[in-house]
Amino acid sequence: MPDTDVDIARADDALSIQERLYPNLPCFGCGQGNPKGLQLKSYPLGDDRDGDRGAGVTAAFTPWPEHDNGLGYLNGGIIGTVLDCHSAAAVMLEAERRGWPPLPGADLSYVTAGLDVRYLRPAPLHDEVELFATVTESDEPQMTVSVELHFDGKVRAQATAVWKRWRPRT
Repeated sequence: MPDTDVDIARADDALSIQERLYPNLPCFGCGQGNPKGLQLKSYPLGDDRDGDRGAGVTAAFTPWPEHDNGLGYLNGGIIGTVLDCHSAAAVMLEAERRGWPPLPGADLSYVTAGLDVRYLRPAPLHDEVELFATVTESDEPQMTVSVELHFDGKVRAQATAVWKRWRPRT
């Protein structure tokens, strides 16, 4: 994953991946169409890709006091949600780059099929955390993403997310 000290340049008026690709989605974690949700906004980290390994995406997230785990740290469920939703941004960006738009009747190109989260150390409740995600395997039926939550130069949680092509049933 990228070094957390890397300066990520983006214009103030640049739209996030979520705002650009699925602006009305009501998802609690990343849906810009959910005013009570987390409103996660992810941005491309760069266009350097190596074979099937996609370009990375980054985001910053500041927890709310309501996200307390009862011990003064960020709740594990919220961590899982932001890891899942940040991995979605990497997947949707990769799908766009590869020309795999949503199929008829689908709101998104892919849906989460699995999320394996590892909690490595406590994450702060009152400070901004950074998220990094990279598509590690990509073909049209399925993508796999490596995603991490960082604070103070350390990985606090990491996950592997598996995404499957959304094929709506009629």
